[in-house]
Amino acid sequence: MKNSRTYSFIAIFTIYLIAIAIGLLTYNLLPFSMWANLLLADIAATLITFIFSVILKNASVYDPYWSVQPMVITLAFAIGQSMNIFKILLLCAIFYWGIRLTANWAYTFKNLNHQDWRYTYLHEKTKSWYPIINLLGIHLFPTIVVYLCTLPAVYAITSSVTGNVWSYIFLAISFFAATLQLVSDIQMQKFRRKQSGGIITTGIWAYSRHPNYLGEILMWWGISLACICALGFSWYLLIGAIINTLMFLFISIPMAENRLHSRSGYDEYKKKTSMLLILPKRK
Repeated sequence: MKNSRTYSFIAIFTIYLIAIAIGLLTYNLLPFSMWANLLLADIAATLITFIFSVILKNASVYDPYWSVQPMVITLAFAIGQSMNIFKILLLCAIFYWGIRLTANWAYTFKNLNHQDWRYTYLHEKTKSWYPIINLLGIHLFPTIVVYLCTLPAVYAITSSVTGNVWSYIFLAISFFAATLQLVSDIQMQKFRRKQSGGIITTGIWAYSRHPNYLGEILMWWGISLACICALGFSWYLLIGAIINTLMFLFISIPMAENRLHSRSGYDEYKKKTSMLLILPKRK
C-alpha cells in the first residue's frame, strides 16, 4: 500500500489531523504561559509525526510539517482576535508561503516508499545513532526553528498593533521571497522533467546556486522585521530568523553542495555563480 500515491496522501493527511488535534489538546490542557504551552504543544504534535515516521520507516512523513505548522499556529491565534490590514496581510504572507511550499511538496511527493535523500544519507552515516538523529535533528530541531520564526507573527496577531511604512515594506519582502521560491521551484521541476541528471544553470539558477533557500531566508527575515517595526524592537523576535539563516548556511547548503559536487560541470558552475544572492555571473 505504501507504493500507492493516493494511499500515501491519505495516510499523511490523517497523521497531520491527529498531530493537530494532539497539539490543540496539549495547548489547552497545559497551565503554563502562552509561549510555553505553544512550544510544548508544537513538540507534542511533532512527536506524533515522529512516531508514525518510525512505524512507516520513512522520516519524510515530517516534510510537510515545516510549511503546515506556521499556518496552523497563526490561524489558531488569529481566531477571535481584532484584525486590521497589517495583521491580515501578515497572515496572507504566511499562508501564501505555506500553501506554495506545501503544494510543491505534494507535487514532488511520490509515495511513502520514497524518502528525502538527506535522511537516507544521515541514516547511512550515523547507522545505530540514526533513531536519535531522526528524533532530534530531523524532527525536533526544525520544529523549534520554525516555532521561533513564527513567534513574531503570533506576538503581533495577539497584540494591539497596526502597521507602518516599514512593516509593509518588510511584508512585501516576504511576499517577494515566497514568489522567488515559487519561480525557482517551477524552473527546477521543468528542468527535471526534461533532463536526467546534470545541474540547472538557467533562469534564476543562473545567478544563484540556491535561490529557493534564499527565498526561505528572506521570508522569515521579512516576517520578523515587519512585526518588530509594528511592535517595537525586541531582540528575541529575531532569534528565529537568525537560527534559520545559520541552518541553511551551515547545514542545508553544505549538504546539497556536497551531493552536487560529483556532477559534471558543478565545480565550474560554483566558481561563476553566487551561492545565495542573485548576482551576475562571475567571469
